Parts: sequence; structure tokens; C-alpha cells
Amino acid sequence: MKAVRLHAAGDLRVEDIPAPGTPAPGWVRLAVTAAGICGSDLHNFRTGQWITRAPSVAGHELTGIVAELGEGVSGLTVGQSVVADSRFWCGACPACRAGRHHLCEKLGFVGEACDGGFAEQVNLPARLLFPVDPAIDPAVAAMAEPLAVALHTLRRLALQPGEPVLVLGCGTIGGLCALLLTHDHDGPVLVVDRNAARAQSVAEVTGATIVPLEPQAIRAALKGALPMAAIEATGSTAALAHLLGGIEGGGRIGLVGIFHGRLDIDPNLLVEREVSLIGCHAFTDELALALTALTVHHTALLDLVDQQVELGAVPSAYARLLAGEATGLKTIIRPQGVS
Repeated sequence: MKAVRLHAAGDLRVEDIPAPGTPAPGWVRLAVTAAGICGSDLHNFRTGQWITRAPSVAGHELTGIVAELGEGVSGLTVGQSVVADSRFWCGACPACRAGRHHLCEKLGFVGEACDGGFAEQVNLPARLLFPVDPAIDPAVAAMAEPLAVALHTLRRLALQPGEPVLVLGCGTIGGLCALLLTHDHDGPVLVVDRNAARAQSVAEVTGATIVPLEPQAIRAALKGALPMAAIEATGSTAALAHLLGGIEGGGRIGLVGIFHGRLDIDPNLLVEREVSLIGCHAFTDELALALTALTVHHTALLDLVDQQVELGAVPSAYARLLAGEATGLKTIIRPQGVS
């Protein structure tokens, strides 16, 4: 079968490899119908930070159809549409025993700890699979995982009624946060992105207001105020440093971007202005909520898809995304072909 495997930092190959075959007990074989390229996939390609086995089939945002059940699997049937939980946890550490699988001491992710969804087929543990309505477009279903991340970020931010929110970065997570906020939150939503076309796309779909990352412009959009809540979804330490001047004292910033480099800020800015930096990692139980959100936001999510490509076009899609040329939110891979 055809698959896209990461061999080392900067070394991504489209290859013909053996199909996964009969799944082990407790595992399931899927025919992958769609998979999304995530910012963390790009980060791993650039840096090799999370390469724990190589070569490995990349891709942790995926949906597919159950093709075969391993021994002992119940609750799933052949032919059923499912989405995958990306988190590969140990189940034995204190965090896992407390149900905090996203904080597992040995946490890995599909596409790294085991082969992922950039392939025609993949075998995954049954515990990671959730049934999804087959009427949902696979390109939308593949966004269940990043939707869960966005939902977790908003939960961590603990927004107050009517509170303005600034979303820094209109990539996948930032854009999905803006979508959820404009639908479910009753306060103003501002978005910032240096990619003007992508910001415009998100604003058109969500109704959010585009602003530059300048306190005066932000105040003008909010009638003199600065937001008490913000989401950093770029992974840029320079952008985060600027963002600190764009929120009110006592404000909160949810950090969900994958950062490159180290943060160099004066901690007195945090102390004197009582600004809280809140880490937002993956998700807890939000995947079930995300499955409902797929139906609610189906049309908007389709509108936010940037491109749908076949497996052979994945390396060029990586290059395009790394060059900042995407105008939409998400590039979707269709291993069975683009219809």
C-alpha cells in the first residue's frame, strides 16, 4: 500500500510498504478515508523533536472505516465509520490512573508511537476509536481531533460571560477556537494573523474581527478596552511577547501553539500585571464533544478546508504549509483518492 513515512528530520517519503495485515488482539484495522496535516507534524518534520521510531507513518488526525477487528474487540463493527483519539498513553502512571491521559508520563501520539493515518490502511488500538456519523464528510470528520484540542483550550481559559477574546494565529487550532467562540461565546472575538488571506478566510466563516497585534488597534476594536483573555496559537515567542502588551492586567493567555525557541521575557511583567500563562495540551474528554461539534459546524468546517490532496502530494503540501502559503485552515489528505 502507499504511505507517507517520516524517516528523520527533513526526510519525508512517499513509499509503497506492506499493508498492516490482521490486527493484534484489542486492535482494529482501518481503511483511512481522510487525515489532516497538523502544525505538530510540520514541527516534527522540521526538528525531529518527537521522532521515537523511524521510519513511522505520520498523521494523528484521522478518520476511516473499520475493515477488520482484532481478537477481543467489542463495540465496533466492520464497515463502521470512526475517528481516532491521537493520544497513545500507558494506562499505568499516576496521571493515567487519574484519567488525565493527556499528561501521561510516557505519552506518545499516533503517527509517532505507532503508525498513523497518512496511509491507505492503519492498525490502531480499539480504545482510541470513536464511532462517527457516516453522513459527515470525511474531510470534516478528520477535524474531530483538533476540534477537541480547541475545546480543551477554551475550557482551560475559563471565559466569563461577555468577555472579549483575542485569538493570535488563524491556523487550525486558532481558527477552530474562533469558530467555537463566535458560535458559543457572547463576547467579542478578535483574530490576528500575519497571513492576511488566512485571517480573512477565518473572519468570513466565523464572523470574528481582524485586528493587528497592536494595543491601540485592539483598544479601538473594543471601545477603549483590552481583552482579559487571549489564545496564543502561533508558537512564536516573539508574538507571545507582543501579546503580553495586548491584554488587560489580570488577564489570561492560553498557550496552545507549538513553540520554536525559548521564551525571553521579564517575569516582572507577569508579576506586576498579574497575567496568567495557561498551558493547554491536547485534550481530556473533549473528543466526545467534538463529535457533536462536527455536525453543528459541518458547513463552516468544509469552508475552512484549504486543500484536499492525495498521498503522493503530501511532501509538496508540507512545503506549501511551511512557506506560509495556505489561505485556509486545514490541508486534508485523502488516501483513497480525491473525489
